Amino acid sequence: MENKNRLSLSTSLWKKISRVAGKAGVKVVYAALALYYVTRDGAVPTFTKLKIYGALAYFIMPVDLIPDFIIGLGFADDLAALTWAFFEVQKHITPEIDRKVMTKLREWFGDFDSSKLDSLRTNRGEPIDIDVDVEVH
Repeated sequence: MENKNRLSLSTSLWKKISRVAGKAGVKVVYAALALYYVTRDGAVPTFTKLKIYGALAYFIMPVDLIPDFIIGLGFADDLAALTWAFFEVQKHITPEIDRKVMTKLREWFGDFDSSKLDSLRTNRGEPIDIDVDVEVH
């Protein structure tokens, strides 16, 4: 039964993303994809996956608090739900999952400004590389 539900969620998620990716923006799609890939990791606890399923279901639902067709605000509530789940489970977003997400984003968005995702892709307990130019006199 779980595989059937996962297949239904997966199909609905891909349809929704392909339909709204341009309007929703790269941050919304990044969060949705990262959450989706976390659910496919067998090491992630069931309770964690349930949080993700709830957020993804809200994203997929055709009716929500702020209708998606409202320009500028339509995906704010979807992003809020995805972001909540994302930060709840971010420790499960491995470098491998991040690579899968970035590959899919480049496939869908082409060459995009990945710095827009910095707030989502950092501070997961991993070291952050910071380039600093220093002049010594």
